[in-house]
Amino acid sequence: MKIAIVGAGIVGITTAWELACDGHEVVVFERRGAAAEETSFANAGLIAPGHVAPWAAPGMRAKVLGSLLGRTSPIRLRWPLGARELGWMLRWQRACKLETHLANRSRLQRLALYSRERLHQLTGARELDYERSDGCLVLLRTARERKDAQPGLDLLRAAGAVFSEIDAEAACKIEPALNAATPLAGAIHLPRDEVANCRQFALLLKREAEGLGVQFHFDCDIAPLSRAAPRSLSLAAGSPAHAFDAVVVCAGLDSHRLLRPLGLHVPMVPVHGYSISVHIREPLHAPRSAVVDERHKVAITRLGRRVRVAGGGELGGVPDRLDPAALKTLYQVLQDWFPGAATLQSGVQQWKGARPMLPDGPPVLGASGVPGVWLNLGHGASGWTLACGSARVVADAIAGREAGVDLEGLGIERLLGL
Repeated sequence: MKIAIVGAGIVGITTAWELACDGHEVVVFERRGAAAEETSFANAGLIAPGHVAPWAAPGMRAKVLGSLLGRTSPIRLRWPLGARELGWMLRWQRACKLETHLANRSRLQRLALYSRERLHQLTGARELDYERSDGCLVLLRTARERKDAQPGLDLLRAAGAVFSEIDAEAACKIEPALNAATPLAGAIHLPRDEVANCRQFALLLKREAEGLGVQFHFDCDIAPLSRAAPRSLSLAAGSPAHAFDAVVVCAGLDSHRLLRPLGLHVPMVPVHGYSISVHIREPLHAPRSAVVDERHKVAITRLGRRVRVAGGGELGGVPDRLDPAALKTLYQVLQDWFPGAATLQSGVQQWKGARPMLPDGPPVLGASGVPGVWLNLGHGASGWTLACGSARVVADAIAGREAGVDLEGLGIERLLGL
């Protein structure tokens, strides 16, 4: 089949690769001037099946409301908030119920485990060489945080994930540079989680896909899909329509605009995250792989000769405005755990990226309900963790094959209940 993919982030590129491997003629359209320039550009780099979880969780509503009063929160509300964001928040609140949260976390974890397996198969088969390291420590500052982590650990046990609960001394043996002056009640060690440079991998896989005949077209802002001809694409600025046998929408936040004429209302909004990337000053003072500060939901990862600190969630506000408070939290968490590790006086990259977030957390994969239109979208903060598995799922769906993972709760029908 001749298949068009809209979007050349990590999700679109992995989807193009899987479809090309199946023998399809694949064309990718991207509105930016290069691949992986939006959410995939400077994320934390975590591939973390053991730590993946929806933002919709018990207790998060109080934290978000507290952010309006100036208290620290992983998610902050910023004005202006539009009707779309307010509607999303109503759906998000419903998904914060414990039972719903645990179901969605289980869905994310099984897809993430499958995705990691597919990533390793792909990397080994193509001998891809990119910045990566093994292992992740989730740092728990207090006994209360250790207690609050238990429901998530029960899900990990049920999924067969490998992890261990360790004390502060054991954590410091795994990451010797951890600052002993910062209180640490314990940690969760996830030896099979990893860190990898998302954009670097995306660009390498793009080149591999081109070797299989995939065509990439950049600076192509695609017009909304037509109800009369949903498998035909044209430019938003005007151009002749080009017909395909199938269209796969991997366009992140722009997916809402593309799908709306088809009667598909995807309740997805941008939840902006932040990162800083800094050069390592002293390797002995830097992390070996990845640590996650559970209190602040901030990840500190080692990417070659750099350290990246990423986290936070900002709903509403001005997209291109950097929030000094959010950046301050990143610098503070870095200072708490790895003082002296990085050069902060120069060469610091500050980044703000929009995560395409559905209210309940998991992505939507597979058939859209409109013949010939397929979906791979809504991965939120876990796009890198979920990309390779999601791509394989969609490719198998198009081929009419059974997926290699349980897809319960990952289809378009789930959105009808949001």
